[in-house]
Amino acid sequence: MNTLSNSLTDSPTESLDHAGLSQGDVSDFFALLKPRVMFLVVFTALVGMVVSHPDVNPVLAFVSLLMIAVGGGASGCLNMWWDADIDAVMTRTRKRPIPAGKIQPGEALAFGMTLTAGSVLILGLASNWLAAGLLAFTIFFYVVVYSMWLKRSTQQNIVIGGAAGALPPIVAQAAVTGHVAWDSVILFAIIFMWTPPHFWALALVKSGDYERAGVPMMPNVSGPAVTRFQILAYTVILAPLGMAPVFAGFGGLAYAIVSLVGGLGMLALAIQVYRLRQGEPAMRVAQQLFGFSILYLFLLFATLLAEHGLGFFHPVLG
Repeated sequence: MNTLSNSLTDSPTESLDHAGLSQGDVSDFFALLKPRVMFLVVFTALVGMVVSHPDVNPVLAFVSLLMIAVGGGASGCLNMWWDADIDAVMTRTRKRPIPAGKIQPGEALAFGMTLTAGSVLILGLASNWLAAGLLAFTIFFYVVVYSMWLKRSTQQNIVIGGAAGALPPIVAQAAVTGHVAWDSVILFAIIFMWTPPHFWALALVKSGDYERAGVPMMPNVSGPAVTRFQILAYTVILAPLGMAPVFAGFGGLAYAIVSLVGGLGMLALAIQVYRLRQGEPAMRVAQQLFGFSILYLFLLFATLLAEHGLGFFHPVLG
């Protein structure tokens, strides 16, 4: 597995590999699922489901969301298995279960593969095979295309790889309708365009970590100046794209206000990131953009959920 056997040398997992024992408990296996990312997967999938089919059978909705969550967790688990060498040298990830020596790499691989097979199979049987196929593709894209290939080979890793994180609304819509329509594609596009400025803002702050790990993030390859320009360029596209649901007819008045104000907030912070180049102020505003971007995406999707799930939808056009 790439450089995993070498990278784990001199790490806490070395003695455990020889002993063949695991010190992990339930919480450690749960941590392998990247629960915060899994929450985002479930949340965006739920919105894709409610927007496309608000009267869906609750049992079907629950099972579909659960399997999408499990599939997302499987992706995170397999990503941690493959990236254990990187995680061991980065300050924000070195305490994850594998580099910390709590769970064996082989255990994580078996756990992730079991969850992958189970989630795809159950979603196919409970809902339909289009949704199951899309879920399988999402896991494959994140683990193989992004983690195993793009992450270590190109500074565009997060741009292309972001497609995996943007697919849950499409998978969810397919699960409850049996097809894919424009509303879920628009939600996909919003998440896809949100991903680069979100992660590149973090990469500006954590560039030293990525440098030590040998991950070709944009600040380490093309430099901070190019990264700041790219953040601004993507945000200029993201801000109006965030309002697309209004013009597509499934974003109401509340969503129009939230997307307009939030988009302007993203744009203002991106301009500040572009302008401030040196010292603590530059790092602080990059961290602010990273934090605000999370709030921005959450508010967009939460507003759509409230409008369609709680009956607050008031169309702006027509």
